[in-house]
Amino acid sequence: MRSKPTLRIPFGILGLLAALAIYALFVAWASQWIGTLHVLIQTPIYIVLGTIWLLPLRRFLIWMETGRWG
Repeated sequence: MRSKPTLRIPFGILGLLAALAIYALFVAWASQWIGTLHVLIQTPIYIVLGTIWLLPLRRFLIWMETGRWG
């Protein structure tokens, strides 16, 4: 339990939303080239792009709660 409130959680949420918005814009921008590929090539690309943003999420949420990265 935290002894006093910090701004890590509100700033972390805003940072997370901003990072996800930038990532989504990047994927939308890249889709103009991905869309020209065969559907069997598009599928694994979109699966990877749809899940890769989850990799740093755990450490980021830990930082928001504790102030430590791991």
